[in-house]
Amino acid sequence: MILDRGMILDRDMIVDGVRLAYRQTTGRTGETLVLLHGTPSHSYIWRAVIPALEAAGHGVLAYDLLGYGASERPLNRDTSVTAQADLLEEVLAQREIARCTLIAHDIGGAVAQIFATRHPNRLERLMLIDSVSYDSWPSATWQQIIRDHLDDYSAMPQPDFEAMLTRQLTMTVTDPTRMSGETLEAYLAPHRTALGRASFFEHQVRHYDSTPTQRTAPLLKTLTVPTRIVWGAEDRWQPVSYAKRLAADIPAAHLTIIPNAGHFPMEDNPTRIITEIQTLIG
Repeated sequence: MILDRGMILDRDMIVDGVRLAYRQTTGRTGETLVLLHGTPSHSYIWRAVIPALEAAGHGVLAYDLLGYGASERPLNRDTSVTAQADLLEEVLAQREIARCTLIAHDIGGAVAQIFATRHPNRLERLMLIDSVSYDSWPSATWQQIIRDHLDDYSAMPQPDFEAMLTRQLTMTVTDPTRMSGETLEAYLAPHRTALGRASFFEHQVRHYDSTPTQRTAPLLKTLTVPTRIVWGAEDRWQPVSYAKRLAADIPAAHLTIIPNAGHFPMEDNPTRIITEIQTLIG
């Protein structure tokens, strides 16, 4: 089963004065799995994963990060990964989740690393999927854009912006046909308005900054929860070398490299992602 785009997140919550779109199921196993997406994406990326986890009886909480997807996009609010980690703590408190398994992708992985090292007692398990880490982000191209051309990019005509974002999204999969049609439209949809375009640069690109993950890196060795590092072998954004480094630095972490998968392995091979999550939970 794959969830329809409109069915993934079915309600809103107000946390620390901002609105977040979310989905929560209680399950029957006692496990609560919290799914954190990355950029340029939103909770749509979990549409083929959530049904299998819920069918297995696990509680699931998925939400769009502040400034992303269907959540509020206030232009005067900090949406850095550090601020998102602070907000995650507020979300878990409001949803009365004392401990959880964090499953995080891309910059969601940065949020998870910060949260895990700050609040290890709140975690049962951790999975990092093609996560940013250390100094792995942003790319040299994005560094130059942020430093010299961010205002120019923010002001580009909508067709040019969508063409640029389409090129970026196509790089996330090994088979370009997987990022086309309705799938591509779903990823582009949050950015099809002037506010959506501005939000992409203000809430996402402006906060492409590795300082928080470099600051957190020395603390990874303190993590003791069961951890799996899952990576697409063909990831063009986050090299596999960073996956190996994470696996070496986090005690007893298990590394899985998925062949024929790119930066969005949930698109290339969702069945494998489901299997890895089920293996982590045991």
